[in-house]
Amino acid sequence: MHQTTRRRVTVIGAGNVGATTAQRIIETGLADVVLVDIVEGLPQGKALDLAEAAPVVGYDVQVTGTNDYADTAGSKIIVVTSGLARQPGMSRDDLMAKNAGIVRSVVGQAAAVSPEAIIIVVTNPLDAMCHVAMQASGFPRQRVIGMAGVLDSARFRAFIAAELDVSVRDVRAFVLGGHGDTMVPLPRFSTAGGVPITELLSPERIDQLVDRTRNGGAEVVALLKTGSAYYAPAASTVEMVEAILLDRRRILPCAAYLQGEYGIDGLFVGVPVVLGNGGMEQIIEIALTDDEKAGLDHSAAAVRELVEKLPA
Repeated sequence: MHQTTRRRVTVIGAGNVGATTAQRIIETGLADVVLVDIVEGLPQGKALDLAEAAPVVGYDVQVTGTNDYADTAGSKIIVVTSGLARQPGMSRDDLMAKNAGIVRSVVGQAAAVSPEAIIIVVTNPLDAMCHVAMQASGFPRQRVIGMAGVLDSARFRAFIAAELDVSVRDVRAFVLGGHGDTMVPLPRFSTAGGVPITELLSPERIDQLVDRTRNGGAEVVALLKTGSAYYAPAASTVEMVEAILLDRRRILPCAAYLQGEYGIDGLFVGVPVVLGNGGMEQIIEIALTDDEKAGLDHSAAAVRELVEKLPA
């Protein structure tokens, strides 16, 4: 058999987010992808469909679908998208307990066969699931990170660009805190063409954009009625995957385990980090105003409350 030392990324969960993440990774030729799911036939079918697109699109990386974690051995990155969407009548706590069980199980199995991997958590509630993944894997904090800030700032950027009628390519945005309605977008660090948006938009308009960003996921869910966002979450995940695989040392907002940074200890919170070959290479600390710090503390408290409800 032809032995290769090609890069391998495992994507756990072959639903919309997982399958779209796999598609983006292979279309950019970043790595071979192993798509894993508990449902028999689902990852195999999607992998076969993606493989059959290869001659048209022109990628020559391999994509495999499987129900067996043995097939994921030696992965450089493990992306965790598996979990349940919230059902009608299901409380957030019920959802968290169920998803914590799923994440604990899949991460334990994947980490056992790829002990040097870097884990990117996408499953919600994101910040709490990062804790579960770190416990289940036993990995150091550098190798367990959550995908939330890239998505939240992408939404903020999209709204800012539309408001100013300029290219999204020239808009940068800064979002801290937990993934959800307590996130802390920072307008004074958000720029269009290098100019802070505080110079370009009224405080009222910025507040409206911040509010829309906080509710970005819910807005998509309300429109779709069945299911939730997956194009932007997948694209955001792949930006992180690329930064790690290609050792780009990108500064991206990610959920990271803080040990005193920003005055927060023992909690996954969204902050700017340097992403490279080793995972989270560095946490970037910036001086916050009193209002911004209060917002971040409020967000951290909401995350802590979730974590304390995690089943033991």
